[in-house]
Amino acid sequence: MQAHEQYYVSGKREQIATRLTFLLAGLGMAAWAPIVPYAKESVGADNGTLGLLLLCLGFGSLIAMPITGFLTSRYGCRTVISGGSACLAYTIPILAAVDTPVHLAIALAVFGASVGTVDVAVNIQAVMVEKDSGRNMMSGFHGLFSLGGIIGAGGVSLALGSGAPVTGVVYAVGGVLIILLIFAYHGLLTYGKPEQDKTPALAFPKGIVIVLGLLCFLCFMGEGAILDWSALFLVSNHGVEQASAGLAYTAFAVAMTIGRLLGDRIVSHLGGQRVVLFGGILAASGFATAFFTDNHLIVLAGFALVGAGLSNIVPVFFTAAGRQTVMPASLAIPAVFTLGYAGILLGPAIIGFIAELWSLSFGMLLLAIFMGFVGVVGPLAARVR
Repeated sequence: MQAHEQYYVSGKREQIATRLTFLLAGLGMAAWAPIVPYAKESVGADNGTLGLLLLCLGFGSLIAMPITGFLTSRYGCRTVISGGSACLAYTIPILAAVDTPVHLAIALAVFGASVGTVDVAVNIQAVMVEKDSGRNMMSGFHGLFSLGGIIGAGGVSLALGSGAPVTGVVYAVGGVLIILLIFAYHGLLTYGKPEQDKTPALAFPKGIVIVLGLLCFLCFMGEGAILDWSALFLVSNHGVEQASAGLAYTAFAVAMTIGRLLGDRIVSHLGGQRVVLFGGILAASGFATAFFTDNHLIVLAGFALVGAGLSNIVPVFFTAAGRQTVMPASLAIPAVFTLGYAGILLGPAIIGFIAELWSLSFGMLLLAIFMGFVGVVGPLAARVR
């Protein structure tokens, strides 16, 4: 029997499972941020080499994402999410254990593929669960992803700061991911789409869809830079101890979580165009603050500004992708998502090259310019009908 023939209406159990898997995805991804300095030191990599290694993470995820759509349609969300989550839990300890660049490259590729698989599959589940609920739930789901980021980055940073060995910490993270998966398992959908979908699995974006995708790319590039480079920025530019450097991503994630949880009200009150304008200005100001100040506490405040600014821009762009008429929404939204997601994976590698050629501070300034561009151009794209 095909997956779409097994369709049934999801309920409360499925909603809870969706929240748990978003929490799992955010925690697993963010736990990498405080580990970056340890992994870099373990393999003896410079900024340029680390940039290449992070590119492996991006390629792994980008390869897995389109395949995930096919696998989820064929085998269901439960199978794909379970497999991806188990692989993610297994890979995180390996990231802290490898001692050569080649081994780290392989581990990052697998880690990236796991992250991409889980992220796409849980969003597929979220779309169907939200539709069945008859109410807007997507901001809440993504808020749980951000909360996972706080727990992942903040929890690992606090554990390392208290003197816990990095090996024990990463195994604990893997264990937490497995526990979350166990609690969510029976609420994960056994199908990948509610009905027979005759649209093609892949399509090249065009017109306004490309513009929205590129704007999302820049937003996710900023988010990826915070994830992979903020800890090193505090260590190398401000002399912060490695064990505390993960607080940079924590400040970002806290502000983004609050912004997302309040997102529906904010967009309703201000309108999508103003949210993009003000969000771009806030994010640009945050990165500029990191470039100009010498005080690491002010840098943390700057990263919080970035999180607040970026929190609701991408959801506005996704709404615009659903409204445009150049492509069917069922093709436009995945295309914008894929283009945007490339930013969080490929963007940090680009920042690594910039850091090697000039400096990591210059990379922060460049990101401020990119966010300003989003704030100027984004409102025009968000008004599409």
